Amino acid sequence: MFASRSFLNIICFLALMLTVNTIIGPISRTDLIDALGYPCSLLPKTKELYAQFRDANIQLTKKQLKESVKKDIMIIQAADSIYEIDKAANLLAKRLREWYAYYCPEFSNSIESHEKFAELIISKSRDELILELGIRKEDVMGGEIEPADMDAMLSLARQVHELYIQRSKTESYIETEMQKIAPNITAVVGGLIGAKLLSHAGSLRRLATLTSSTIQVLGAEKALFRHMKFGAKAPKHGVILMHPLLQKARNKGRAARAIADKIAIAAKVDFFKGDFIGDRLSNELEMKLQ
Repeated sequence: MFASRSFLNIICFLALMLTVNTIIGPISRTDLIDALGYPCSLLPKTKELYAQFRDANIQLTKKQLKESVKKDIMIIQAADSIYEIDKAANLLAKRLREWYAYYCPEFSNSIESHEKFAELIISKSRDELILELGIRKEDVMGGEIEPADMDAMLSLARQVHELYIQRSKTESYIETEMQKIAPNITAVVGGLIGAKLLSHAGSLRRLATLTSSTIQVLGAEKALFRHMKFGAKAPKHGVILMHPLLQKARNKGRAARAIADKIAIAAKVDFFKGDFIGDRLSNELEMKLQ
């Protein structure tokens, strides 16, 4: 009876150990002994084992969650926030343009940049803006609006302008922090593109394990799935499309492969804390794509 109960305890222990390893990763023997309070060989009865293992599991999970908050996670959140800021700013800017067109349609249609548009209508009156366009005041097609309506419209313009200021600050933060944790990636593709690659990969560790062919299409997952499921044209590039060398290249596929190769090398060097080779990688890339 004692032998069968001990055997059952061992089976339960191993099953729970497998569960914990699957959920929160490998646990060292020292961590487990510290959490349980005694060596693994001195197993308690089954009910006690479950209770102790539950408490140990919670403590170890808390510990690993705390240790998982690293700099690359902060950069990923910043990169994702830039995407959300762009989305919100574009929507509000389109609404602002339509609203301002009732007051001065000539200026609303004369400038493409949303950021510059919001900045100008905050800082200048309609008379000043149409004067710059060479339009006489009596030729303006927009109607006259009440001060309360103008205040509401300019309030929206200030909010749009603040969004673009926040975007600029976040981008500067990303550039600074990427130089610290991934200087080689930053040298090859720039801080913002590097941060977006980290976001799609999930972490610097994950990015360092990816092949160059996978890095090449990061950010083009939807197009890749359409290719795999419906036979659509395969994507040649994802996030790295924003790279200046790729935008200027005639052969996009060849350029994307070359850039992805250098990113794969740079990511491995950055993750394993190797020497700085970003300048050499960047120069080799430029020579290859000339």
